[in-house]
Amino acid sequence: MKQVIGLFSFVVLVLLAAYGLITAYDYSLSVGRMWETPAIRPHEQPIPVNAIGIVPVDGGEVRLRHTPDRELLSPLDMDDATHIAAGKKGYFTYCAQCHGKYHDGNGTVGQSFAPLPGDLRSEKVQSMVNGTLFKEISYGVPGERQPALATTIAVPERWQIIAYVKSLGER
Repeated sequence: MKQVIGLFSFVVLVLLAAYGLITAYDYSLSVGRMWETPAIRPHEQPIPVNAIGIVPVDGGEVRLRHTPDRELLSPLDMDDATHIAAGKKGYFTYCAQCHGKYHDGNGTVGQSFAPLPGDLRSEKVQSMVNGTLFKEISYGVPGERQPALATTIAVPERWQIIAYVKSLGER
């Protein structure tokens, strides 16, 4: 019986020593304990008011979406080599996975689609108005697999991609 009480006392002593060491270590840390840190509550400080002109009230995607295709014109020079080069980079970042590196609709991802993505060098695509291409890239094509990329690709980059696609010419 004395051995059990001795063993029990030894275990309790070791546990108390371990707790004391952990507590001393925690209090010597430069960061506070979890239960001692201040809580952060939402709206403790007043919400700042936006400066005038921060939130657009006209223009933007709404204007682009509702402008007729023929009236939707690129703000970029579509024949400028720098825009075409930037469009090529954008194409291989956002479009080549489906349309392929040869622009024929045989991209790695596009091969799983039925029907295949369109050939960007076809007469149909090359004869499209730039505004139509812009809307198809931006807002998708209903009933087809073209995703809406307006939230993924900035407006100038979309126009650059169109400049690159148009620079390819017909197959």
